[in-house]
Amino acid sequence: MEAPVVTRLRDLLEGGIADGSLGTGAKIPTERALSDTLRASRTAVRAALAELEREGRITRHVGRGTFLAELEGDPDAPARARTPLQTSPAEIMATRLVLEPEVAALAARHATQADIEHVQHCLRRGDATATYEEFEAWDSALHRAIATAAHNGLLLRLFDTMNAARDLPVWGSIKRRSASPERRRGYERCHGEIVAALVERDPDAARDHMRRHLVDVRTNLLGAP
Repeated sequence: MEAPVVTRLRDLLEGGIADGSLGTGAKIPTERALSDTLRASRTAVRAALAELEREGRITRHVGRGTFLAELEGDPDAPARARTPLQTSPAEIMATRLVLEPEVAALAARHATQADIEHVQHCLRRGDATATYEEFEAWDSALHRAIATAAHNGLLLRLFDTMNAARDLPVWGSIKRRSASPERRRGYERCHGEIVAALVERDPDAARDHMRRHLVDVRTNLLGAP
């Protein structure tokens, strides 16, 4: 059976990185060219590009094209981090509460203007989604964009390992059961506060807003500690 289009596209880009034909910031082929190369429909290619954008591997700019994003450290780290993990929702949330508030504080100190714009892009896309699945994808992309903006390769590797746990069936199941329009609005509000703190370059506010957001997520998923 042929691999999914997103897998073949990821392999194509990683092959370009390995042979030196693609580097950070390089413009990648158009949807039409990728459709021909991968022997896939434009719709399938577009969906694959959207997935890679959510992973933070590419950036897309209207009127300019699609570009390979900067990946701190090993460019294969996000893909490798998506290996099966033996963990639980309680462990995931405990790890997030240790890691992500400090990552947000670092991002407030070290984010470039391009980082801020990408974080804002993820926030807008998440707020504009119509389905649970789309919101979850952009929620994940937003948190990874913040981790990338901290410009610490080791922390990003740890984040990717932790974030891979969001693909576990038990995590997806408990998240879906706990979802509601009211809770989504609360998450959107928290995301906006975190991003505003990054824009203001306020590490303490970024840390505090991220911690409060994750405490809310933990309470909604697992109940009060």
